[in-house]
Amino acid sequence: MKGFCPLASGSKGNALYLGTDQTKLLIDVGISYRTLEERLREIEVSIEEIDAVLISHEHSDHIRGLEKLCRSHKIPVFANSETAKAILSNMKMMPRFKIFSTGESFEFGDVQIHPFSVQHDTLDPVAFTFQFRGIKVGICTDLGYVTTLVTAHLRDCDYLYIEANHEPSMVYACPRPPIYKQRVLGRQGHLSNEMCAELLKEIKHPGLKHVYLAHLSEECNNPEVALKKVREHLDEEVGLSIAYQEKISQKILF
Repeated sequence: MKGFCPLASGSKGNALYLGTDQTKLLIDVGISYRTLEERLREIEVSIEEIDAVLISHEHSDHIRGLEKLCRSHKIPVFANSETAKAILSNMKMMPRFKIFSTGESFEFGDVQIHPFSVQHDTLDPVAFTFQFRGIKVGICTDLGYVTTLVTAHLRDCDYLYIEANHEPSMVYACPRPPIYKQRVLGRQGHLSNEMCAELLKEIKHPGLKHVYLAHLSEECNNPEVALKKVREHLDEEVGLSIAYQEKISQKILF
């Protein structure tokens, strides 16, 4: 499949597929190997076809299935050095790491990849942009605050996968302990619907084709609220959809 498809999005596990003319990539592997196989099969991609994995950060909902994948397939794993060290501390094997430097672009296959820094409570978390054949895809979740760096790198994207994690009023009302609420709402936590909408208002442009709202909290958000809040800031012709946790999301074909 030449295209983009979120395979899973949320606190129970994250995994994304991006396929170009020459390259098939996974971004994060936070679901089980079996689930990964099943969801790739739904988009007619064999797990053996995957050329590489990119890891945004070391939280378990982004690396849960990585060890099994690496044991089953000798696949390159792209990560920065701090994330690689954190992954190694929780694995009983050495993946085929390819270390990138945060903030420096690199090429793999026919794709130019740029990892850039985001604000989150891990060692060196990153978001990514991917460019190929004149197409630009931006993937940015797990951040508590939108920096000018984030805004700059997400400009001019054709497709965006952006966090809309929570509605603050629902966080305050939920039965979770105060430390959880402080983390989610803090500058190293997660983006709210409103912050997502403000970011999109800043970076939207005539070439923007589709936006996925990602990493929605099951407890402190709902799709209708997120879609309504963001749609107010986007032109009607821009596609807008939810990236789901329990099933694959809408496919984009290139």
